[in-house]
Amino acid sequence: MTAMTTGNPSRADANRRRILDVALAELLRDPDVSMDQIARAAGVVRRTVYGHFPSREALISTLVDGAVEALADADTRARDSVGDPAEAVARSVLAIWEIADRYRLLVALAQRTVTVQGIRERLAPVRATRIRVLQEGLDRGVFSSPLPAPALAYVHEQMLFAVMEAVNDGLLAAQEAGRSAAVTVLTAAGVPASRATELVAEVS
Repeated sequence: MTAMTTGNPSRADANRRRILDVALAELLRDPDVSMDQIARAAGVVRRTVYGHFPSREALISTLVDGAVEALADADTRARDSVGDPAEAVARSVLAIWEIADRYRLLVALAQRTVTVQGIRERLAPVRATRIRVLQEGLDRGVFSSPLPAPALAYVHEQMLFAVMEAVNDGLLAAQEAGRSAAVTVLTAAGVPASRATELVAEVS
């Protein structure tokens, strides 16, 4: 344990939170920002940053953990007390996108360091919930797919990553992306496009 964390835990915690907040903002502004630049922006010395995060990769990994936690919370809140699987999926995608839109550049950056597999592993709890909702929808005839629910959940996940990349590459306006993603995910689950568009408009 470093002297920084033994001397004043509350100050160390505050420093850690500030470093994470500033690092996120700086990385979204410039994906190649250095640890030295993050330290200066956070108003701390370089040693303080490295005391909390031994490498740039460790810092990015921690930010990804926070992003996934925020996505999981958004997913849970969106689906709370929603009985219809299609509506639950629509609300979930819309809520997740509100969070994901903030983090989409971070996700693209994290793929260089955390790896796609690492991100996929972090999303396992969110995916498990999605599988249950999809299975319920398949059982009730709300969804129709040649894929079993676990595979369909992976398809949905990759669709969201693809939408993020499309926005990052300027192929899709960010303000349209959430609704477009929700409609796309629903149609991939076998919901007719007209119904999917109508449902997303209702819950947006």
